[in-house]
Amino acid sequence: MKKALLIVFGLIVVVGLWAGSGYNRLVNTSEALPKAWSQVETVLQRRYDLIPNLVNTVKGYAKHEKDLLTEVTALRSQWGAAKNQSEKVAAANGMESALSRLMVVVEQYPQLKANENFIRLMDELAGTENRISVERMRYNETVNAYNLAVRGFPTNILAKMFGFEKSNDYFKSEEAAKQAPKVQF
Repeated sequence: MKKALLIVFGLIVVVGLWAGSGYNRLVNTSEALPKAWSQVETVLQRRYDLIPNLVNTVKGYAKHEKDLLTEVTALRSQWGAAKNQSEKVAAANGMESALSRLMVVVEQYPQLKANENFIRLMDELAGTENRISVERMRYNETVNAYNLAVRGFPTNILAKMFGFEKSNDYFKSEEAAKQAPKVQF
């Protein structure tokens, strides 16, 4: 009888340790999501902080490109006004498209490409774009790790018990980003 009680007690302890460990893993991976997203936001904000300087530098050379420069400024404002993650993703994707078109316009102005301020801004922007790419990748890896924890056996049992759900918040590019921007004069 004592042996049976010890075995039952041992099983309860093992199941309890497993449940606690699985629950902690789910909590850790779910908490990593907002942390990874905040890193994406940080580097996106860096991009938006650089935009006014870039736009003002280009304005001096490309006065007739007013519509594109206005669009870049408007998209920057959308980022600042975005209230949630999907609005920020949409603003970021729009900005990427506009910046691509802006770079095509810049190709038309050789004296602008030689301007020291422009070169420095472009280097900063290129570094920022690389950071954005890295942080998006890390964020998507974090979403993937969380989803694997939520959906994998046996933690999926705990996930259902405690209300952890699969995340579909991967950072994806828009369909328009798959095509090169077209600039017409």
